[in-house]
Amino acid sequence: MADGSLGGFATLEELMEEYIPPEKLQHARRVLYGLNMGESVSAMMLDGALAERAKAMDFDLRSAVFRAAPEQMRPPRVVRIGLIQNKIVLPTDAPFTDQAMAIRERVGQMLDTAGQAGVKVVCLQEAWHMPFAFCTREKQWCEFAESAENGESVLFCQAASRRWGMVVICPILERDAAHNETVWNTAVVIGHNGNIIGKHRKNHIPRVGDFNESTYYMEGNTGHPVFETAFGRIAVNICYGRHHPMNWQAFGMNGAELVFNPAATVGELSEPLWPVEARNAAIANSYFVAAINRVGTEVFPREFTSGDGKPAHKDFGHFYGSSYVAAPDGSRSASLARHKDGLLVADIDLNLCRQTKDKWGFQMTARYDMYAEFFNRFVQPDFKPQIIRDPSL
Repeated sequence: MADGSLGGFATLEELMEEYIPPEKLQHARRVLYGLNMGESVSAMMLDGALAERAKAMDFDLRSAVFRAAPEQMRPPRVVRIGLIQNKIVLPTDAPFTDQAMAIRERVGQMLDTAGQAGVKVVCLQEAWHMPFAFCTREKQWCEFAESAENGESVLFCQAASRRWGMVVICPILERDAAHNETVWNTAVVIGHNGNIIGKHRKNHIPRVGDFNESTYYMEGNTGHPVFETAFGRIAVNICYGRHHPMNWQAFGMNGAELVFNPAATVGELSEPLWPVEARNAAIANSYFVAAINRVGTEVFPREFTSGDGKPAHKDFGHFYGSSYVAAPDGSRSASLARHKDGLLVADIDLNLCRQTKDKWGFQMTARYDMYAEFFNRFVQPDFKPQIIRDPSL
């Protein structure tokens, strides 16, 4: 719909609740969203003042709880995480400095709400500090690129980290001064003391439709780092979430317990994929995945084309939000709204990662040696696929 809702509803869950009888809805939820410890993922009890704050500031506030089985030799390892999705605030033809300041002010409201809710690890969306202008192929948008060490957006997130004692994942357009001002799509990982732990650069750059990101930056060179924080081992897989399953697997092989997927994707391209891709990654790799998508429709001053024969246009399409958390047991939370800024707060018990590994044994049956040999052959110029032809053809 024009307002970005889903037929007048903020989320698919609300649409189902309206039209599916309660006794039937539980079956639909079990199939679509899985079960955690035998039950649907439920919301937690948050302080009523937080709900009032969200209402007054007009952003969506939702919550979820993921449990693990009690263990005799390990205490629970419950971590409260936060996912923030946001629209741009000013039109894209406003002065760039004003646009950036307005976004920081808006995101700051939700960061402070996360801190008040007791969140210990929070992640922002891909390139949260600017319009997602890569569809235009116009280079003036590179002005938003900043240092991963002392850029304004990074300093802003460091201040929030110190204020609330929480880890902040800050995905930015990075300007790498040490390497001739190369531009990267980078997530800066800020520790709970405000220190910079490290950074990860986006590995896979899409080349489809209006996703003209390779005009601005190329594939990252930081590998698949896992950051050991005070609250668990965390990785960041910057969107494309559906792109290259080996990317997801490498983070798991490096020991990730929680992988954030800060993203920017639009309805026409990917919305049917979004509800399952993070869940698939969580299942295949026995870790939690927190998928964050930006929200809103961003209109640019000049028309651009997609190379698909369709008329030139000024907008990318609707970023449909719908951020959620998926657990290694295949369960997932409800989504944030499709058309509003939002904060999702979730309690996750990291013990569920090992419990799921022990249940399924994927790591024992993965046959890494066999695939390593195959990949080594695949990248050779004289590679020939293993195809056995029917001799009767």
